[in-house]
Amino acid sequence: MIDDTEPGTALRYPRGSLVLLAGLPGAGKSTLLNRLYGLSGEETAPVPAGDVRIIDSRQSRNWWARFLRPLPVRLRTPLVHVTHVWRIGRAVLAGHGVVAHTRGTWPHILHCFAWLARRRGGRLHLILIDVDPETARAGQFARGRAVTGVTFARHCRRWVPLIERARGGALPPAAGVTVLDREAADRLRAIRFG
Repeated sequence: MIDDTEPGTALRYPRGSLVLLAGLPGAGKSTLLNRLYGLSGEETAPVPAGDVRIIDSRQSRNWWARFLRPLPVRLRTPLVHVTHVWRIGRAVLAGHGVVAHTRGTWPHILHCFAWLARRRGGRLHLILIDVDPETARAGQFARGRAVTGVTFARHCRRWVPLIERARGGALPPAAGVTVLDREAADRLRAIRFG
């Protein structure tokens, strides 16, 4: 739920919710988490914010980097993704509220997360940052981490039907979905629980 009564704009969710921040690579997910929670991008573990855990995939990437730096990216990436998903699941099962970065284009992962959240009495909510592919691609190059053209095209193919369904008002298995363009994401000042 968007709360415009506070200074700036806040999104509010029930305590214990799992809030996944999704978008194309380069859409600004990590940038938003940095701004809202004071992340530096150098963290190697989830960051506590009260009883909420902030989980960015960079945390898993940074943790693995010290061990796997000599390996090619294509071999490191699966380990990073598995670790990231495991960290989200562990935080949900521990009963924490969670705000986490996700690709958002893997339906089976969303269904798994929704099931985990329900087991702990919470619900899955999505925040989708919807920017055009050109803007997202420019964002990748600006941060110095661009995915391959083939990988980016695959993300775009999965993203289009996802965002169309979300704009239609529902996106099962999520209990709620909020779509933000870049301007709205820049205006967001807080994600609150309770």
